Amino acid sequence: MAEASSDIDTAIAGPAVSLRGVTKAYDNGVMALGPLDLNVRRGEFVSLLGPSGCGKSTALRLIAGLAAPTSGTVQLSHHEGGTRPGRRIGFVFQEPTLMPWTSVEENVRLPLRLTAAPAAEADARVKKALARVGLTEFADSYPRELSGGMKMRVSLARALVTDPDILLMDEPFAALDEITRFQLNNDLLALWRHLKKTVIFVTHSVFESVYLSQRVVVMTQRPGRLGAEIGIDAPEPRGEDFRTSAEYAHLCRKVSSALAPSYSGKSEL
Repeated sequence: MAEASSDIDTAIAGPAVSLRGVTKAYDNGVMALGPLDLNVRRGEFVSLLGPSGCGKSTALRLIAGLAAPTSGTVQLSHHEGGTRPGRRIGFVFQEPTLMPWTSVEENVRLPLRLTAAPAAEADARVKKALARVGLTEFADSYPRELSGGMKMRVSLARALVTDPDILLMDEPFAALDEITRFQLNNDLLALWRHLKKTVIFVTHSVFESVYLSQRVVVMTQRPGRLGAEIGIDAPEPRGEDFRTSAEYAHLCRKVSSALAPSYSGKSEL
């Protein structure tokens, strides 16, 4: 993947994503989410952590515009400067959802086909996206020829090919073995430092949330609300020294403690 840049500026004024009083109720009457209030700064890496069914994935879908809130507002910032349109979102789902009948290159190209991007521009974007995730040599391969980790890299390249301002990731590494997951965590952080995207990452793993994030948002049981926010003020760039440090262990204990009420049926709100 791309070489990391040590210059990370997450203090740009104004949120990239703002949720105000957001709720989501389903047709059967189940209240899945909220009310939820959340701001995510531009260039920030935030993890949403909580028990199954607490509305983490629902929150991502609302941010992406794949569903509408029952009440409240979801606001996304516009990209400033340049000529490309703002409010672009890349979404990486838990499953790679690749088209098995076509190549890696064509899977990555799909979003550009849907927007009718010029062929020359699309070619350049696809090559760049594949290079960023370390799959240049596998452009002509088919999904059946790839490992689980490689399939997820293709999914990530497809999300990045449109150069989104905001990257939403819904438990993308949950099904992978620990070694592959650790490597993809490292590579994702390198990409984030280099590209300076706003990332909202859903996970069930305390350890993953602490390792990746600048801030961990702990959600309560359904209907999911904001239970706690823990800032992860760890040195950059992060690597194995951080993962094995006393500071990392302390932060994991802190997040685990904040998460405990969500599993005990109690809330600190």
